[in-house]
Amino acid sequence: MHPAHRNTICIEDAEVLSHRKFADGQFVLRLAAPHCAARARPGTFVHVRCAADIPMRRPLSIMRTSADGGWIEVLYKVMGRGLIRLSAAEPGDSINILGPIGNGFTPDTQRPDAVMIGGGVGIPPLIFLAEQLHADGPDDADPVAFFGSELPFPFELVDSAVALPGVPAAASRSLALLDRLGIASRLATASGHAGCYAGYVTDLARAWLETLPAARRARITLYACGPEPMLAAVAALARRLDLPAQLCLEEFMACGVGGCAGCTVEVHTADGPAMKRVCVDGPVFAGAAVYPA
Repeated sequence: MHPAHRNTICIEDAEVLSHRKFADGQFVLRLAAPHCAARARPGTFVHVRCAADIPMRRPLSIMRTSADGGWIEVLYKVMGRGLIRLSAAEPGDSINILGPIGNGFTPDTQRPDAVMIGGGVGIPPLIFLAEQLHADGPDDADPVAFFGSELPFPFELVDSAVALPGVPAAASRSLALLDRLGIASRLATASGHAGCYAGYVTDLARAWLETLPAARRARITLYACGPEPMLAAVAALARRLDLPAQLCLEEFMACGVGGCAGCTVEVHTADGPAMKRVCVDGPVFAGAAVYPA
């Protein structure tokens, strides 16, 4: 391991501990990466070398970690030559990673009820956030998660044992790993998966949020990650209901450590519009800064 950018990012040759395949080319990869595991925060990511002869790394959000166990997990969907090669990795193989990178979510202690909205491969950082809130959040916090996918969800699903009054009745399934923590989660899809709300995940979240009294909404912060249209819809929902939102952006990137400026987005600041790098200035930004009214 070598110290790197800003003394917070490490380079590690991480051993593959497990590599599980799910439907439609989705994979969950667990890596022995103790230095990254000790520093990772929800919303940060790793830049992964997919093969020795493919120089460009791929950014993958960190989904779960164990600082004690020294491992991290990432979820990815095979797209392109690099991830095709990565999908062939087997337990015992070594994969070079750079991370953790970026500024993650910042839980708001004044509005401790996190409502997490994730779409597709944007779900992982919100699972990380949910587990962190369960471990370290205030005792009176009441987090809720809404996840959407057009592919079969690459997780164990259960009929939720955690009540969520006001949610549409069709949304009955949840992620088992959150149910076991007592965190309510509900799912949405346009692909007809059983037990899921038929439509956009943002519509599912809105339908529930609009049933809440003002006092409950005053405790809520929205946290989201997913494709750009979904994030724009979350920002619009936040404006409509007068809620703060933190958005984790997905963007193509080359170096991943702020040198190439290839992942810049326009962000509105107090001093006017500015170009920010998603990799190190983000990937998490205030919703109103990325999608102003």
